[in-house]
Amino acid sequence: MGRPDSPTSVTAGVNVTPNTNGLPGIAQLREIVGAMMTVALILSVLALLIAAIVWALGANSSNPHLAGRGKVGVLVALGAAIVTGASVTLINFFWNVGQSV
Repeated sequence: MGRPDSPTSVTAGVNVTPNTNGLPGIAQLREIVGAMMTVALILSVLALLIAAIVWALGANSSNPHLAGRGKVGVLVALGAAIVTGASVTLINFFWNVGQSV
């Protein structure tokens, strides 16, 4: 049998899971996070519109540098929307991976 202060004897009995009523304000924090996700998606749409306009102006004025910047902006805006939309799923996935270790 291991000593009482050995790491194996301490970690063997630990079973901690997240709870929704451990601290006051958890419900408000969820609302804040949801609102921030909404703001991020709205800003992604705005960035997409601006980048598309820059891309169009660059293409119509024969300015390849400006058109290239517009293309990069479109990809960045779409990437931000993907990360924002997938953030909850990604966190849950990696939480489950961590729980299986």
